[in-house]
Parts: sequence; structure tokens; C-alpha cells
Amino acid sequence: MPKSTSEIIDIVESTVEGLGYEFVEFERLPRGLMRVTIDRPADGGVTVDDCEIVSDQITHLFMVEGVDYERLEVASPGVERPLKRVRDWRRFAGEFAHVELYEPMHAEGFPEAGRRKLDGRILGVEGEEGAEVIRFSFEEVDVARTPSQAARARAQKVKKTKAEPIVVMFAFNDVDRANLIAQLDFKGKQK
Repeated sequence: MPKSTSEIIDIVESTVEGLGYEFVEFERLPRGLMRVTIDRPADGGVTVDDCEIVSDQITHLFMVEGVDYERLEVASPGVERPLKRVRDWRRFAGEFAHVELYEPMHAEGFPEAGRRKLDGRILGVEGEEGAEVIRFSFEEVDVARTPSQAARARAQKVKKTKAEPIVVMFAFNDVDRANLIAQLDFKGKQK
């Protein structure tokens, strides 16, 4: 019996959380691929063994529920973790993030009015359930995303004058997509 994507999400989410993991995302992709993304925040991340445990359980679940699929992929969210739920925004307050809004920001006197994509720091979440507002410090994020970018930044060693951060607020429901910005140390030194 074919299942809708929302029905599959419900049963996968309850199964993943029943195993003690955090359900992050479910994707139904072409050619019968089902991708489940999990996290384990209390223990510092997801291991290959965690993915195997969840994969085995979901495989049995799909067989019992009659879910038609070709391949199942269970993975961690990675270093640029997507921010899908309000609880993600609360959990990662203080971290750098990339945000894409459905509509450009409109505010008089706001120098960045008309922007739809923002990089900066998550300051927090305010408001009542269902009407949450994200407080966000829109600022220049000086984070190298590849080893070559890190090498270029070290070679230039030019001190940029950083603009003052601008605190903006937008409704959680206005977010098209968002993810953390990885802060990687390509030299391997501990900070």
C-alpha cells in the first residue's frame, strides 16, 4: 500500500526519536531513494554505528508498513546542519548561520533592505508558539569554507574594517531555508 510523504515522515520521525536520536530531515528523492538525516546532540554527533542502527530499524519499518523504495540512506546533518525547526534555532543560538527568506526584507532606514539572503549570528527566538520571531545579528562572517579560501585569507593578511552588526528580526515562517555556517580549522590547531 503506497504511503504519502507526510505519512512516511510521521512514522520515520517517531521511530528515529524512539531510538533516542533527533530526527532532522526526510527526503524522498528520484529513483526510489529515501534519505533520513539524524543527529545525536547529547553525545557530540552521529557515528557510522548510529546510522546503521537507524537504517536497520527503518528498513524493518518500511517492510512492515509496505513502503515502496529502492535505497535507504541514513546520515548525519554534517557541519553545515540545516535549521528546520524552531528548536534548532533555539539550540544553536550564538552560532553563525546562513538564512534565505521567502521575501526580501523591507524596513525603512535599514541599509540592507531588499536582501533575501543573510549571513550572521543567531541571537535567539522570541514570541509565542506558532508565531516565533528569530533575532539575528546580520554581520560579515569571516569564515573560510574551503582550504583554498583559508590559504588566500592567510596570504592576504589584510585587516578589514568590520561593519557594525545590524540586529534584524524575521518570522520563523518567513525562512525558506537556513543552515549553520561551519567554522573549520584547516590547520588542525586547537583554539
